[in-house]
Amino acid sequence: SFFKIRARLPIEGRTNQVLGASRHMNVVLKTYASGGENELHAHSNEDHVFVVMQGSALFYGPRGETRRVVKNECVLIPCGAFYWFQAEENEPLVMLRIGAAVNPDTDVLARVDPDGMPFDGYSEKNKEVAYRLHEDQWFE
Repeated sequence: SFFKIRARLPIEGRTNQVLGASRHMNVVLKTYASGGENELHAHSNEDHVFVVMQGSALFYGPRGETRRVVKNECVLIPCGAFYWFQAEENEPLVMLRIGAAVNPDTDVLARVDPDGMPFDGYSEKNKEVAYRLHEDQWFE
């Protein structure tokens, strides 16, 4: 696959643009409006890496661990590790997310909450809100 890393920036909400995918790997361009976030969860069938392309984020662990990640810094999250993150308030967050399936025969999108229950990444519980995009602001 060949692809270009380009996306309109969000005013509100977040976007996920699949850039390329195979049976074992996927590459997603993620954008978050300033202050956007998700909820504590773990991926039960995927290791993944976040590469911050613009903005900055605070990543949190299950015991309150915090790490600020800025442009050109990366985070590797192994399968089963609990985390959540929040885009800082200074500008939209743009991250490249590369995922690798542990078992490509089962759901690579599977997530669990801290109680081990299935957790929908596109749910209100995961702080999903309708997105609105800038007409003239792009990441490229």
